[in-house]
Amino acid sequence: MTAPTIIATRESRLALWQAEHVRDTLVQRFGLAVELLGMTTRGDQILDRALSKVGGKGLFVKELETALEDGAAHLAVHSLKDVPMDLPAGFVLAAIWEREDPRDAFVSNRHAALDELPLGAVVGTSSLRRVVQLMAARPDLRIEPLRGNLDTRLRKLDEGGFDAIVLAAAGLKRLGLAARIRSVFDPEAMIPAAGQGALGLEVREDAHALRDMLAQTLHRPTFLACHAERAVSRALGGSCSMPLAAHAVWEGDTLRLDAALGDAETVARPLLRTRLRAAVSDEAQARALGETAAAELRRAGAGTYLPAV
Repeated sequence: MTAPTIIATRESRLALWQAEHVRDTLVQRFGLAVELLGMTTRGDQILDRALSKVGGKGLFVKELETALEDGAAHLAVHSLKDVPMDLPAGFVLAAIWEREDPRDAFVSNRHAALDELPLGAVVGTSSLRRVVQLMAARPDLRIEPLRGNLDTRLRKLDEGGFDAIVLAAAGLKRLGLAARIRSVFDPEAMIPAAGQGALGLEVREDAHALRDMLAQTLHRPTFLACHAERAVSRALGGSCSMPLAAHAVWEGDTLRLDAALGDAETVARPLLRTRLRAAVSDEAQARALGETAAAELRRAGAGTYLPAV
């Protein structure tokens, strides 16, 4: 009897949905026996401080990587936007799957959209990327930190602590909670995070047979778009302590990349923005597009924003 393939996953409802989706696909496509290994990460445990203050989004993946390293699991499933731009030595992303809706969602029990909020309304988010873009659109708002899994954030809204909160549309849709979305942000006005809505499958670099199998599940348009997005962040030394947005969309064979950078300490400072287009057919061209966007942001003055990060 073949030993099962073990998927390491966080234990939030959304993370388990994602891991179960990968499990079911691998069972149906390859006939594998697959089991889940639920884990609690440091990122799940630390809820009283912003991620940018305690080590970044890598706190959501470290324990899963330890399980891979120790042989307790063979594969880890991540929301790609939570995956650091540079993986530790010995680990690789074997595949990136087709993304769900990459946009940010406006969620409120009393208001239909951002422009309907009253002056001084309280909006919940702990994402610096969202904070700087919200302040650019509505400098009158009071932005308050909001941590916890998706259900926790919705509960805090329902308890009356916020006039509205901003969440990833993908997570709400995956959990059947699309009805909670009052409106979605135009991705040109609220540029998503690099990799938002996509799933990343991480394995050990030396797991050659598993890597070859998972490579067959890669969604190439999403892979190339996300590679360009992540290259912007990597070129700027990106982490969750940097209020950086990057989002690529296909226009035929051309990839259009929008990126924006804010100041982490002076969140009302004007955003730096760039938009580029290039014909992209492989990983090197996607990376080059992202690196060019980062260079454009540096020419626009990013150097004066980055030291404060």
